[in-house]
Amino acid sequence: MKSNRRIAAVFGATTALLLLAGCMVLPGKFASDLLLRGDGTFTFHYKGEIILAALAQGSKSAKAEPIPAEPFEQQPCTDPRTDETHDCTAAEIEQQRAKWNDEQKERKAAKANEDAQSRKMMQAFMGGIDPDDPKAAAAFAQRLARQEGYASVISTGGGKFEVDYTASGRLDHDFTFPTIERLPMVMPFVSLIRRADGSVRVDAPAFSTAAANPVMPGLGAMAGAMGEMKVGAKPGAKAGAEGPPIAEGTFTVRTDGQILANNTDEGPQAESAGGLSRLDWKVDARTATAPTALIKLAK
Repeated sequence: MKSNRRIAAVFGATTALLLLAGCMVLPGKFASDLLLRGDGTFTFHYKGEIILAALAQGSKSAKAEPIPAEPFEQQPCTDPRTDETHDCTAAEIEQQRAKWNDEQKERKAAKANEDAQSRKMMQAFMGGIDPDDPKAAAAFAQRLARQEGYASVISTGGGKFEVDYTASGRLDHDFTFPTIERLPMVMPFVSLIRRADGSVRVDAPAFSTAAANPVMPGLGAMAGAMGEMKVGAKPGAKAGAEGPPIAEGTFTVRTDGQILANNTDEGPQAESAGGLSRLDWKVDARTATAPTALIKLAK
């Protein structure tokens, strides 16, 4: 039974780490806009908070709870020949206590090994950054700042980073923001997927509540049940509270292409100049569906 509980705890901790990896980088308060031209050129801008979940939660996912102390309990003594119980002698009690001490040492050693493995996994997911290192925030900020497109990156504490990012180009390839050096798993804030028919699908999966994210409910429930970790999100959750923070901001798409589909409340709005149409999304704790649009460009 103890072995099963240990396996479940390890599996739960691993699942929680995978969950955190998928949601390693999250938006906080922000304003973001996309200008998408019919000729395939685009300019994307994001200004606001990027939150590194492991630092926002104090790297709790890499730390399991300590093993609770179990007091020594004397067991009944039996005669191996007759299988009858009898009052334990001092030597038998001492033998039981020595065996109990050995078991406690084994449990602590196994726990230390599990914690070390979890720590290694977390550092691997974070591209070598140790969330327990006081310099982790500065290292992550430096990693972002050296990437093309970031005009500024400022660590504001609690795993939050104020960034100003702009990218421009032509959509002869797909575009995703953010992509971060040495972080293998990052949920896109915004992705632009070019289709063969000349249309572009715009998705913003991170600009919604955690409950709307298809990755989190199943893994979150599994990790919470088996690892006894609080990983579920709650509306209005803040960094360092239970669950990941909720995005809060606006996302705007302007285009002179043909808007084939979108899930805004108001639909396309005509701009006063430039022949552009505008799609607006307000993102907060009530945003149950991630912003999405399908826009036809000129071939």
